[in-house]
Amino acid sequence: MAFYENVMIIRPDVTPAQAEAIAKKFAEVVEANEGKMIKTENWKLRTLAYRIKKHKKGHYIMLGFEGNGNTINELERQQRYADDILRFLTIQVEELTAEPSIMMSQKPQRERGSRPMANRASDNA
Repeated sequence: MAFYENVMIIRPDVTPAQAEAIAKKFAEVVEANEGKMIKTENWKLRTLAYRIKKHKKGHYIMLGFEGNGNTINELERQQRYADDILRFLTIQVEELTAEPSIMMSQKPQRERGSRPMANRASDNA
């Protein structure tokens, strides 16, 4: 059995609780198909680099698990037909630890235009 990471982008109009429920559903799919979940990370709502299906943002969820070809096939088949998932990607990794990933250790990204107007005025002076 090999280690895999599956990252999925969920529609932005889904609540954070619903995004967690979707992640739990797919974790159950992994375990039902000879897989073993190692970690699940919610990278929260993030701005997309480009529009996907007319959305500018999406909830990012990462599943880290150990599985085989059948596990991957069933997981991706169910993700393909899920209406709430905009995109997904599964990659094989050499090792997988339960420690938080780099994405979890980064500072939250600042939204564009969220800096106070007073600070912006001083930049132009």
